[in-house]
Amino acid sequence: MARSSAAIGAVMLLGFAGCGGAPVATTAVPAVDVAAPSSAAESRPAEPRPGDPRPATPAQVEPHGAPPLEITFDDIKLDMQKGDPFTRDLLPRRVTDLERRRVRIRGYILPSFQQTGIEQFVLVRDNQECCFGPGAALHDCVVVRMRPGKSTTFSIRPVAVAGTFRVEELRGPDARHLAIYALDGEEVR
Repeated sequence: MARSSAAIGAVMLLGFAGCGGAPVATTAVPAVDVAAPSSAAESRPAEPRPGDPRPATPAQVEPHGAPPLEITFDDIKLDMQKGDPFTRDLLPRRVTDLERRRVRIRGYILPSFQQTGIEQFVLVRDNQECCFGPGAALHDCVVVRMRPGKSTTFSIRPVAVAGTFRVEELRGPDARHLAIYALDGEEVR
């Protein structure tokens, strides 16, 4: 839990407005814990939805040494508009099947004041202004927390991040969603 609180505090101190949230003040804001499902119904995987391109398979941990599954931001895109409220029933099977899987996804590191030794950051779909400010879609960012002993260096170029994918709701002090995806980072290239 401390790791989640630290990550959330760091994200909020960056002035991260969330992928879809309202602007967050850049002054110190108390860390907010990741919202846990409030009922068993909310924690159930979503039912397959029309248009899901991948066959339904149970979520699994990749075998040791197996290469990570290559995914894109299009694979985790949701059928929702910018600013729409997020509920877990919006998650298509192709997303819930990624839970606890080792994946590799390409994107851009959201800039911060730290340039080296970065242990947590926000990976965004692209480096256009829309993803760095309010109004970007929730599915256009992933909160990356590097595994203990791992870190990365900021780059303005796209990076590929490998790690374990999770659906993790990150909410701001106003209870609005800032992000819905997380990755336990193993490697950034």
